[in-house]
Amino acid sequence: MNSTEQPSCPHATKEHHRMKRTVVPSFTENEELKELLQLYKSNKIRTTKYSFLSFLPKNVFEQLHRFANVYFIFLAALNFVPVVEAFQPEIALVPIVLVLSLTALKDICEDYRRFKTDRLINGLLCRVYSSTQQSYVDQCWKNVQVGDFVHLSCNEIIPADMLLLYSSDPHGVCYIETANLDGETNLKQRQVVSDFPLQGEEFTPESFHSRIECENPNNDLSRFRGYMEHSNGVRVGLHSGNLLLRSCTIRNTETVVGIVVYAGHETKAMMNNSGPRYKRSKLEKHLNTDILWCVVLLFVMCLTAAIGHGLWMNSFKESIFQVDTETPPALAGFYIFWTMVIVLQVLIPISLYVSIEIVKLGQIYFIHNDLSLYNKQLDSRIQCRALNITEDLGQIQYLFSDKTGTLTENKMVFCRCSIFGVEYPHEENARRLEVYESENTETAVCSVTLKSGYSGKSLSCRSLSCNRSSVSLHTLTAEPMEEDQLSGHVQPRTGAFCSRMVRFSHTHQTSCFMELTYITDFFLALAICNSVVVSSPNQPRHVVKVKLMFQRFSFSPFSALSPSQIKGSPHSLKSRLFIRGKRGSLTLSTPVSNTTDVSGSSQENDSKPDLSAREEEEQDITDELVYEAESPDEAALVHAARAYRCTLRGRSAESLLVDLPGIGSLAIQLLHILPFDSNRKRMSVVVRHPLTGQVVVFTKGADSVIMDLTEVYSHIKEKTQKHLDAYAREGLRTLCIAKKVLKEDEYDLWLKAHMLAESSIENREELLLESAQRLETNLTLLGTTGIVDRLQEEVPETIAALQRAGIKVWVLTGDKQETAINIAYACKLLCASDKLLTANCGSKDACAALFEDLILEVQGGESLTALTGNGESMSSSFILVTDGRTLGWALEDELRSNFLELSRRCKAVICCRSTPLQKSQVVQLIRDHLGVMTLAVGDGANDVSMIQVADVGIGISGQEGMQAVMSSDFAISRFKHLSKLLLVHGHWCYSRLANMIQYFIYKNVMYVNLLFWYQFFCGFSGSVMTNSWVLILFNLIFTSAPPLIYGILNQDLPADTLMELPELYQDAQTSKTFVPYMFWITVLDAFYQSLVCFFVPYFAYAGSDVGVLSFGSPINASALFIILLHQVIESNTLTWIHMVVLVLSCTSYFGFVLLLSGFCVTCSPPVNPLGIELLQMSHSLFYITCVLTTVAALLPRYAHTHTLQKLMYR
Repeated sequence: MNSTEQPSCPHATKEHHRMKRTVVPSFTENEELKELLQLYKSNKIRTTKYSFLSFLPKNVFEQLHRFANVYFIFLAALNFVPVVEAFQPEIALVPIVLVLSLTALKDICEDYRRFKTDRLINGLLCRVYSSTQQSYVDQCWKNVQVGDFVHLSCNEIIPADMLLLYSSDPHGVCYIETANLDGETNLKQRQVVSDFPLQGEEFTPESFHSRIECENPNNDLSRFRGYMEHSNGVRVGLHSGNLLLRSCTIRNTETVVGIVVYAGHETKAMMNNSGPRYKRSKLEKHLNTDILWCVVLLFVMCLTAAIGHGLWMNSFKESIFQVDTETPPALAGFYIFWTMVIVLQVLIPISLYVSIEIVKLGQIYFIHNDLSLYNKQLDSRIQCRALNITEDLGQIQYLFSDKTGTLTENKMVFCRCSIFGVEYPHEENARRLEVYESENTETAVCSVTLKSGYSGKSLSCRSLSCNRSSVSLHTLTAEPMEEDQLSGHVQPRTGAFCSRMVRFSHTHQTSCFMELTYITDFFLALAICNSVVVSSPNQPRHVVKVKLMFQRFSFSPFSALSPSQIKGSPHSLKSRLFIRGKRGSLTLSTPVSNTTDVSGSSQENDSKPDLSAREEEEQDITDELVYEAESPDEAALVHAARAYRCTLRGRSAESLLVDLPGIGSLAIQLLHILPFDSNRKRMSVVVRHPLTGQVVVFTKGADSVIMDLTEVYSHIKEKTQKHLDAYAREGLRTLCIAKKVLKEDEYDLWLKAHMLAESSIENREELLLESAQRLETNLTLLGTTGIVDRLQEEVPETIAALQRAGIKVWVLTGDKQETAINIAYACKLLCASDKLLTANCGSKDACAALFEDLILEVQGGESLTALTGNGESMSSSFILVTDGRTLGWALEDELRSNFLELSRRCKAVICCRSTPLQKSQVVQLIRDHLGVMTLAVGDGANDVSMIQVADVGIGISGQEGMQAVMSSDFAISRFKHLSKLLLVHGHWCYSRLANMIQYFIYKNVMYVNLLFWYQFFCGFSGSVMTNSWVLILFNLIFTSAPPLIYGILNQDLPADTLMELPELYQDAQTSKTFVPYMFWITVLDAFYQSLVCFFVPYFAYAGSDVGVLSFGSPINASALFIILLHQVIESNTLTWIHMVVLVLSCTSYFGFVLLLSGFCVTCSPPVNPLGIELLQMSHSLFYITCVLTTVAALLPRYAHTHTLQKLMYR
């Protein structure tokens, strides 16, 4: 059926499959191609780790990767060797079987949830073309194969990665919502493969005879390379705009048909699904060191017992009782070594790892349900995506923050603009636009008219040292009578956009016309140079249908204005372009066509006699517009253009529908879109100008890039630069707008090269970048915009608290240096007394010299402080500010050490104009070379890399999608939540876990030492004075629950105190909670308590005829009370839950031993515990011994803890 060339042999087919992917219809008759399609994965997904048969061996194998599990399996097996057997072999299996079973149960529950999700997704239905039935039939997702044709309708989820071949939209466009993929709810445009010959008619898969060659599956959501080769040999390039991604939702078209190119686990969505993040916490790394020390301690104790047993055996030459004389003392000592390893096995805390996982889940539960971290406006609470690094929140030393959307709201409002070197004040309209946009956000309904109480002129703007219009932009919609009353006399209306000089001189019509041209193109660029989707609020997921709109306008877009008007009557043109609406109001959406003008009313009426009636038909549609933008900047600019009556009303793949004031709706031919990328830092659209018919490139982007690409009059560029600097000083975000007029032959030449780049499968991105750069040269600067982005609430207070907590805050932003510094002052990162160290270098050598000078300057400040003795180091007053180019040099090997030396001595660092890669490199540099705990926080896709590199990554669910959240360890909705998360929850989590780990080590060492001391009285024979069941279950069951409650609920300090005194956060880091020597202090305390616990009962029962188990009964009971009450002393919080758990622990122990004593006869050979506990508990000596032992053991601990608490609260 397919006439394209195919591989000639199966071997070639497989080799071809490894290099790239060939896709043809699944019903092809070519056997080799059928075999090739069978090599691709089906659409069935399986995220489970286990199957019914593989669960047991695979799960056990995974658990064997944990050293403690291997250790205890070894001990259980060793206990089956008769010569080293310590007690019944089956009893030795209890600890490891219990731990492995609990872990396996947890794993199988998690895997079963994944299984149910997989079954649900695989069972979803979609319509797939059947060649036998010649129609689309319902099939489950799991049965979809590469090469299948899938038919989708509006609001259906895409089952696999498909190449878009047909759309019911006549322009071949469809829109998808990618919320299931990246969290973004704005619509994204996709279009049918260019030059596909089947548009405009019903698509039939049988007529598809093309072959698709594309790249092999990868996880890059923004890239797709390939080409489609038709049966006539013509190749058409494919790109990401042609690909419909799995899990996305069709939102605007009635019918979409695509051919599956990637299915199942080869889709981009599945290849990006890496599951929950796993990081090892700093505390967990320290824990491994402590476990190794426990192993060393165990070895020493076992070796001591082995040597003691050998000496003891050697001391009996003629024994009065039976002794094994056949085994040499050395060999007997060797056997005892392994016997003691089995006896003292509880020294290694096997249950500690499971307990830590349980405690972290409990901590995450309380963090997740903290109401102070809940955002009521967004109905959003904190998300804990990494389950095992909660304690690292209490150890942060460096915080790296993005600026836009993290420190600020990322809700942009168009504030000021400069056009043709003239700045236009916009403060009143900025306030009104802010209200306008907030109403759109809250109600999703666009208001038609906003009342204004302001007069035609703006007198509230501060003067700048540059040429500036005396008239605010919002006067363009003021009524003539209003302006006449303000000015005191009637004068010809020349509009708001001419400068003051032009308004009062009719001899400068050429200058006024040029300014008018700039103004027109400036606002036209704001309206169309974007990827904004225009939708309806009543049907928010259906894009406004612009097809009928385009067809209703019978006039040519280039006939609205005659050449004579364009060339000879600037005042007429200007008044026609920006006419005035009703008194006291700013009409945002509906162009007013019935307002006459002194100089051009007759021509206006002649040029479009039926436009008013047609506009009335479309008025409802215009009033009901909602803009869905990929970034808040785009939304702010489109809203600003609409406020000034340049309204974007609709968009298709080939056309834009725009309202121009005084003219009405015009269909603008859209030739190309060159999207924004981080390399170019700009985007462009190529259109045919609606007024001149010329091919025009409109470009908007960062001023640092656009200003270098423009060729304008030097005085205009100079004035614009002054305005840019002024905007930056006021903390505004700036963008430059430029254009370029192309001749037809220039455009044709560029188009050929660009089409070649689009059709290329190799190096497509590089070729497209070169093509865009060739076009975006010799631009004409139109003007610049200033957009305000307010700080989030409580940002200054949060940063001040973090700095008081000893956390160094760095700001890594792509904004201008002046803007970043202004925001830093606003958020109190910089104070008036701080000294700025600016590093903006033109070369690497200059950068090296500057760093050395700055280091000397900082060291000089430190020396001065040391001499004067004024307390804190002067280095805290230095702030380093660097641009992107200097930062790039600083990250190189030659200058890295100087940069580290300088930055660590500064109070804060601000990196401006930094790229996403530079952000991650800075975080990695500080983390690795300074050995500190780092935290990165951001809200956008450009922050993902640094969030993933940092020890703790925090995403903010803001205005730029959910990429940062999906890549983070924790997700919050506001920057202010960091203070509670770190200062309170971070402090608690670290303190709880550190103390719980020490407690586990303490109680294990303490109990094991009781067995060790007994060896001195039994010839180091490996005998024990307690029942083997009690020995195994003592640490595993009876004393395991209280530490869990302690680790989840303990609060060493109240939350209010931690928030009021952030210094306590740093004190916890520098305290002796979990430092190496505290391990040995804990061990020594356990040794002391074990000595008391063993020898007090020993001397109490000395000279009596009690048996071994009777002697061990008060020792075990005293050990239980000591261990439980030790935790009570250490606890700062005691609730009814603590008391219930403590009572249950005691009840479980005494209940077990009493049952064992009452009914067990042969359950613990060779000893018989029958009646022993009952007899002991009937004597008063038992209780006196327990009380005396407990008090003597805990008295030093109580005195030490009570003294520390007094010092702390003093």
